[in-house]
Amino acid sequence: MDSLPLYRQLAARYVDAIHTGSLKQGDKLPSLRSLMRLHDISLSTALQLCRTMESDGWVEARDRSGYFVRRPKRLAIAPMEEPAAGVPPDPAQYVGIHAKVSDFVARRRQIPEKLNLSIARGAPQLYPAEALRNAMTRVLRQQPELLTVAAQLKGHRQFREVLAQRSVRVGMTISPEDILVTNGCIEALNLALRAVAQPGDTVAVESPTFYGLLQVLESLGMRALEIPTSPQTGISIEALELAIGAYDNIKAVVVVPHLQNPLGSVMPDAHKARLAQLCERHAIPLIEDDTYSELVDAPMPPRALKSWDTSGNVIYCASLHKILAPGLRLGWITAGRWQARVEMLKFAQTRNNEGLSQSAAGLFMGTGAYDRHLRHLRACLKTQREQTADAIAGYFPAGTRINLPPGGLQLWVELPERLSSSRVFDAALAERIVVAPGTLFSNSSRFDHYLRINCGWPYGEAVDSGLRRLGQIVETLMSRSAPASEGVKEPSRAPRACVEERNRTRVR
Repeated sequence: MDSLPLYRQLAARYVDAIHTGSLKQGDKLPSLRSLMRLHDISLSTALQLCRTMESDGWVEARDRSGYFVRRPKRLAIAPMEEPAAGVPPDPAQYVGIHAKVSDFVARRRQIPEKLNLSIARGAPQLYPAEALRNAMTRVLRQQPELLTVAAQLKGHRQFREVLAQRSVRVGMTISPEDILVTNGCIEALNLALRAVAQPGDTVAVESPTFYGLLQVLESLGMRALEIPTSPQTGISIEALELAIGAYDNIKAVVVVPHLQNPLGSVMPDAHKARLAQLCERHAIPLIEDDTYSELVDAPMPPRALKSWDTSGNVIYCASLHKILAPGLRLGWITAGRWQARVEMLKFAQTRNNEGLSQSAAGLFMGTGAYDRHLRHLRACLKTQREQTADAIAGYFPAGTRINLPPGGLQLWVELPERLSSSRVFDAALAERIVVAPGTLFSNSSRFDHYLRINCGWPYGEAVDSGLRRLGQIVETLMSRSAPASEGVKEPSRAPRACVEERNRTRVR
């Protein structure tokens, strides 16, 4: 936070006061002169503070009266409903997601995009490019042989030492020897699954889940058993227990406990403890994808699920792809009692990762600049998420639902009247706007009326106009789907999602 401009630091304080209830809807902010005296700031800084809070939707300016706390539009949208946990699981099935993903990628590439809301990463300017370039230059000066000698088997020692040191922050006690560097988290997941399961085996996954995981399962010839997942607390323990009772051949459980993709849920600690104990009791390997925990809005990242591991039953996978450098593809795995097998599979599959990027990342991560970067990244993403959520609340029709997560890069949006996200994708793509339809996140069609919307790009005119147009597309498609007796509705010119009385339920 200390790396942000002073006016943003002060704005964050007042937003915290609104969150805690110290400032309530309708309360007046101190006048500009009072703000100048209270915080020893200039008139320009006081104005920037108020205008920032106004543009972010926290206050409204009243003519000749000052700034007053308002209720952000996003808080008027109904939260996502919890999934039914007590119903028998769908049959485990061989994944068939490749065709859908391939069609999505191919069609997206055919049209020059104007706005891409489908990705799940931040804008390049949110990452410390210059600092990483300087670190890489320094490493090459000190170790020019990095380019001409074979890389170390498990990964560069300094990088693994930094990862081991930072693992203490999430409750793990591991040594550098327990860490194997991989080509991103996706290779780590591949290795974990190949270590514990075979083609034809059943793997329990969250539903919805990241389509990359479904692609991995399909490429390995494994069956996916989709377990209902809460937008608030993650995978349903009750539904998983039911599935374990119904299937005697579940070979692994894969979860993203923090800022789950696409839901954004964060498992409570008690939930993580129960999950680790359940899998250990039934001798089912538990694979943790911890890609997003550093993006949770908190001074310290949440405890890793593996911190409850007492027998080596949890395989921990993570990466820097979302939090430091999308271009480096740096991931890692610590595999508990399967460590030796994972290392053998890695050697057989891809051999060693190159050392230059690891050494540079390790050098940067060993300094205070890394934590300053993470604080700045979280603050920027929080602002962008809230602005995007407010835009969806203002531009999308009544009945739209969103889950506003406590961190991360994306929003999961439920379309009203079960409107098909595939139709929205088609119509938006024709206008060079790309969204991720919900059908990508499940092997079934139950999430066809959802969209995943990226919040990783700074909110500006292009994003705002794109979201406005997307809301118009949704409303137009709903009008065309209406029964003939109702006639064709005129597109709404007012914020529809925030005026419906039954939607006035607070979102987490």
